[in-house]
Amino acid sequence: MSETPTDSEANRTAETDRRRNTLNTDTMQWVSAIVALAGLGLVAYPFMFEATDTATWNDTLVGTGIFLLAGYNFYRLSKDRLASVGVASLAALLGLWALVSPAVIEMGSSELAMTTAAGGLLVAALSAYNAYANSKADAPDHARARA
Repeated sequence: MSETPTDSEANRTAETDRRRNTLNTDTMQWVSAIVALAGLGLVAYPFMFEATDTATWNDTLVGTGIFLLAGYNFYRLSKDRLASVGVASLAALLGLWALVSPAVIEMGSSELAMTTAAGGLLVAALSAYNAYANSKADAPDHARARA
């Protein structure tokens, strides 16, 4: 007997591959990179605009956390693995905090309040998308090509 697959087996494998929900890790790397840069922006904003001590600590700690979380997912995606949904969700929560923190904390200037809220909105939206897309994916798109 021959060990070569028949046409029906080849079609079945192609159909199974087509039904798999793969994720393009190159595109998601860009999403994680933008989130990481937004985290760095949050760290820099208190030093660019007039800020209270509380606002400086808040933006620095939240921005550093976002940068580290997004950087971790960037690293995972660069190795053709799916991003961590938990890490992306935590980054989204930190982004939501940055969005609402100007209403809770005295920022010191309206420019700082607006840039913190805008950065938080960007982080929350992109991190939530990252978490959603990675939770729905079965496998990364490039895993087979680089093996």
